[in-house]
Amino acid sequence: MKKLQVHFLGGSGTVTGSKFYLHTEEIKILVDCGLFQGVKELREQNWERLPIDVSQIDYVLLTHGHLDHCGYLPLLVRQGFRGKILGTPPTLEIARIILEDSAKIQEEEADNANKEAYSKHNPALPLYTKEDAAFALKFFEHVEEGEKISLADHCDATFLYNGHIIGSTYIEIDLFGKRLVFSGDVGRQVDELLDPPKQPEWADYLFVESTYGDRQHPDEDVGQILTNLIKETLYKKGTLIIPSFAVERLQSLMYQLWMLYKKNRIPNIPIFVDSPMGNNVLEVFKNFPNWHKLTIEEYHNMCNHITLVSSYAETWETIDDPRPKIVIAGSGMVTGGRVLTYIKQLGDMETTSILIVGFQAEETRGRKLLEGATELKIYGKYVPIKAKVNHLESLSAHADQDELLTWMGAIKNIPEKVFLVHGEKDAMEIYKDKIQEQLGWHCHIPMMHEVVEILL
Repeated sequence: MKKLQVHFLGGSGTVTGSKFYLHTEEIKILVDCGLFQGVKELREQNWERLPIDVSQIDYVLLTHGHLDHCGYLPLLVRQGFRGKILGTPPTLEIARIILEDSAKIQEEEADNANKEAYSKHNPALPLYTKEDAAFALKFFEHVEEGEKISLADHCDATFLYNGHIIGSTYIEIDLFGKRLVFSGDVGRQVDELLDPPKQPEWADYLFVESTYGDRQHPDEDVGQILTNLIKETLYKKGTLIIPSFAVERLQSLMYQLWMLYKKNRIPNIPIFVDSPMGNNVLEVFKNFPNWHKLTIEEYHNMCNHITLVSSYAETWETIDDPRPKIVIAGSGMVTGGRVLTYIKQLGDMETTSILIVGFQAEETRGRKLLEGATELKIYGKYVPIKAKVNHLESLSAHADQDELLTWMGAIKNIPEKVFLVHGEKDAMEIYKDKIQEQLGWHCHIPMMHEVVEILL
């Protein structure tokens, strides 16, 4: 009888920092390797070494390229990892863009903290550097979606399309006759840019995300909500700021705005996309046309309709532009990136509107804005917020409760255990009850750093 230890090193009891370590005598695998975001106590864990021997890990399997699933990789390599990092071609390209951008932001924030002396650390240091990120990329090796690959004599892995962002997958790991399924982040059943997720048909052990496990996405008319906000922005001669994740959300917003203009529902209001990372992700859409629904013609028309901001000097030119305008800028939870500069400069003006799109983790600035914050701490100083804050939840790239249950519904057997991960505690408790009520499956909510032993 073989033993498998599963170490829950992140994405457990929280919605960020996904890291699941599988330890057997024959093979050692880390599924996802993300950074913690949001709550300070979690973010501080990014600075700590992992409580495992990182040099023993044979493979890191990436479900997708979001920061909370790949952002810890440079630190993993710094701690001694020398195995292979596997993901689909678009996932590895997205991960490269995100890691390079993350390292740049880490270095810039450390520099700012040292110049303005707002850090308690002297000197303030980046979590990792561009050199660290570049070194981590050397271990990348792509795998094709749907292709079963052998990792060891008794271990195979298959990456299967799950529609969350371009390149994203769930992962089936067949280990000594048992199948472990890691959902990654499950996409929507209906999406403007992506196909519905494929569904697993067998799972002895299921590790399923539960970001929206406690709710349904509202039945919103996204086009009408955007149209109303744009008309209001024109009337106020102000700025509509949309903090956005650079991957998928940004491209989806661009597409929505382009279609509204094309259908004459909105005038030709200037639209600025200020996310160097987002601009790079657009290239991924161009290079991997089989992973999304956009035609090349639609892609080019959409890009030509929008002004892509590249340099920081152009950021300030955009802020100073007196015309009513829309600015889409990273990051989606307002945790960093160019959007901080826009909110710092324009957030205290009543002519400004801020549209929060999708899920906001605990203690992020995006969550605070939704909770009615009248000031935000940005670059060590408090900025008053007089802007009108709006929320659009239905553009989320995460499946809601019904969609998650639909995704799981194709599994033909009764899993020996279902582990609820990548969600906040209340959401997971509600989702646990729902799964047990509808499917009768035994669910467990692992705590951070919990170790579960499975007999294979």
